[in-house]
Amino acid sequence: LGGRIYLSSNSIIVGFLFFLCVCQNKRDEHLLKKRNVPQEESLEDSDVDSDFKGQNVTLDDILQNATSDNAVVQLSAVQAARKLLSSDRNPPIDDLIKSGILPILVKCLERDDNPSLQFEAAWALTNIASGTSAQTQAVVKSNAVPLFLRLLHSPHQNVCEQAVWALGNIIGDGPQCRDYVISLGVVKPLLSFISPSIPITFLRNVTWVIVNLCRNKDPPPPMETVQEILPALCMLIYHTDLNILVDTVWALSYLTDGGNEQIQMVIDSGVVPFLVPLLSHQEVKVQVRRNFVEGVDQPFLVCALKNIYVFMTVSDRVCLQEAVWFLSNITAGNQQQVQAVIDAGLIPMIIHQLAKGDFGTQKEAAWAISNLTISGRKDQVEFLVEHNVIPPFCSLLSVKDSQVVQVVLDGLKNILIMAGQEASTIAEIIEECGGLEKIEQLQQHENEDIYKLAFEIIDQYFSGDIFDEDPNLIPETTQGGTFNFDPASNMQTKKFNF
Repeated sequence: LGGRIYLSSNSIIVGFLFFLCVCQNKRDEHLLKKRNVPQEESLEDSDVDSDFKGQNVTLDDILQNATSDNAVVQLSAVQAARKLLSSDRNPPIDDLIKSGILPILVKCLERDDNPSLQFEAAWALTNIASGTSAQTQAVVKSNAVPLFLRLLHSPHQNVCEQAVWALGNIIGDGPQCRDYVISLGVVKPLLSFISPSIPITFLRNVTWVIVNLCRNKDPPPPMETVQEILPALCMLIYHTDLNILVDTVWALSYLTDGGNEQIQMVIDSGVVPFLVPLLSHQEVKVQVRRNFVEGVDQPFLVCALKNIYVFMTVSDRVCLQEAVWFLSNITAGNQQQVQAVIDAGLIPMIIHQLAKGDFGTQKEAAWAISNLTISGRKDQVEFLVEHNVIPPFCSLLSVKDSQVVQVVLDGLKNILIMAGQEASTIAEIIEECGGLEKIEQLQQHENEDIYKLAFEIIDQYFSGDIFDEDPNLIPETTQGGTFNFDPASNMQTKKFNF
């Protein structure tokens, strides 16, 4: 089914949503790189040396004075470069790179005798590395990374933090830079900063860099790195600072989107049960996102589903769509997991979204239903039919999204197969709600898989006299337009036995 059922060698992968908060910008839009911009400082009103005040500072002036033997003049020049790069709009990154200042700034990182110069140079390089990939690569090629790693051991905390920030921008450029920085040994000194005494702003930067280390899955980070990082994430998940908590959750999210081995490592770390309370976290900061965990135990699943039930009652479109997405992964699991969804009272909610939700949510609901028809037992599929899933399911056969149409056809065929001798009654429901006409039209569909599947359903279940003449097998139409499988019984209290 187009990759929407997540299988591993040992068990079904269960979709898990990080409902830390709701409905803002997607994490993919979250900055991979960050520029240092002073909040209360501008180039016009700065603390640069008086040699630069009141003058139109040119790049040539900055370049010439940045190599001065006079420590004060040199610091002022590097600081002036940093302030240009810290401007809010269109910092002249390319101009500074072309001026040839990069080797000078990198050389300043070596000046252990002048931590102020190291700090200003690191800040300037951080802002250059916050730009395009080409600009970041220019910093890397200038051999700045080994020096930034050395600065992680500086006795001056502001220098350490600036080096962390610079490395975060470089790591955020992509998996190649990430793995290069990892190969030089960034993880151990980075994690050493996580302590009760670290200032909160510094810890936020450290956590953000950890997120970038976990990001990207083509290729994913080395397994050894994941193993090193997980204990730190297990500590940070308890943090009360919202920014740190959000980044910690996203780091775990990226790790568990990187394949079965990483998923298992996350589970083995013991962090998963601590994610459940975050489903009902009071803060609203980050878009609802999803994640995968494999081999989750039933008590954890039951607890998670209770929280999902709450989110299925909200009116927010994104919340509903992601909640149903989550449930579609659960219904792709084993029969015990499917039963947990049923026991949580979520099937009627899924069917309601199938009928009344916006198209994105209807699409996820279609996956949830179709997955259940594959994973579920006969009685679990019967439960769907008893709750009148077929009419809204069939209504999606006329949408333009070929994937949705195929998912619905697969689900209907699975229901018919599962019904066995009662397939005629299911076929009757499909015909009565207009589904047969739609399936017939799909025999002319441009998608080969769809028209073949439509033909198979028509040929196997709607050709000839397949309906039992016993009138008791024909469902009764109620005033609400639903069907009772036993005219004498209420559909909610009478099981429909395939």
